[in-house]
Amino acid sequence: MVPQDEFTTDLEALGMEVHPVAMNPRGLSPLADLALLFRYYRALRKVNPTVFMAFTAKPNIYGSAAAAWAGIPCLNTVSGLGTGFLSGRLLEAILTKLYRWGLRRTYRVFFHNADDRNLFLLKKIVRPEQAVIVNGSGVSLSRFSPASSSPQRASPTFLFIGRFLKDKGVHEFLQAAAAVKKTIAANYQMIGSLDSHPKAACAKALKLSAELGYVELVGENTDVRPFIAAADCIVLPSYREGLPRVLLEAAAMGKPVIATNVAGCRDVVEDGVTGLLCEPKSSQSLAGAMLSFAAMPENDRQAMGRRARDKAEREFSEDSIVDAYVDVIAQLAAAMSQPETRRAAV
Repeated sequence: MVPQDEFTTDLEALGMEVHPVAMNPRGLSPLADLALLFRYYRALRKVNPTVFMAFTAKPNIYGSAAAAWAGIPCLNTVSGLGTGFLSGRLLEAILTKLYRWGLRRTYRVFFHNADDRNLFLLKKIVRPEQAVIVNGSGVSLSRFSPASSSPQRASPTFLFIGRFLKDKGVHEFLQAAAAVKKTIAANYQMIGSLDSHPKAACAKALKLSAELGYVELVGENTDVRPFIAAADCIVLPSYREGLPRVLLEAAAMGKPVIATNVAGCRDVVEDGVTGLLCEPKSSQSLAGAMLSFAAMPENDRQAMGRRARDKAEREFSEDSIVDAYVDVIAQLAAAMSQPETRRAAV
């Protein structure tokens, strides 16, 4: 159940049965959200699934409430808190109440890091027995495999992959690139694009940085593997994450990373072991990490990349993530088979 867009046909090509449910993911209209609740309810009554599994904020809130209303057991995934919890106390307070209302009857809630789980427990959004941690959405260790190593280059390439949002640290990346290029030769690539998000990065700043030669704007790309393989270091200076897929993909390909010491990023990056951590919202700290990486001998960089791959194999295989979901679904199925526990499950 997703909004109709250019990716719907891709889902259908995978064999999915798609039921369009229109929504504005970032809309704040109470009337529109009430209408979304009824759309979910009608769709769920029509499909009558065994289990409703919700991802992202509005499906988690309104889809789960509709599932409880329809008597359908629900599983939720909080893959990250998004910009809502970074946008001031008022919006955070509203989201807290909405999440508490939407998730009150859900069977289990999967979190991608302990920080998010602990926050939801602290705010009494979920109960301890509901909360489960999984290591993100996982990564295909065969699709994202280490590339053959290349000789150390005089000018390292730093690669940013992600939406061009302020909360992703785009402006800090631009500022750090400008600062580092005054000291050493380095290349900076950015894969992604601007959108209509309220926290979109400044288009003028991106354009100016590209015109001055500080960064190369690659644009959007459906296959980032060649770019990761060609880069020396992947950079994500985000303000907060769930468990960022770009870091999982970089680790699986044996690439060192530079990321901020925030929820989600520090769950993937071991500082000084698989990459380097810097302070959030600080272009100076980010530039320092880039200079430190550039000064590292090639053997140290390669060792850091190998340790990143080892960590990906131990903790982030998509097969292990699938197994975690299947185990909980089996527990739910067992609970549903017992009349005395069925009511608690829905």
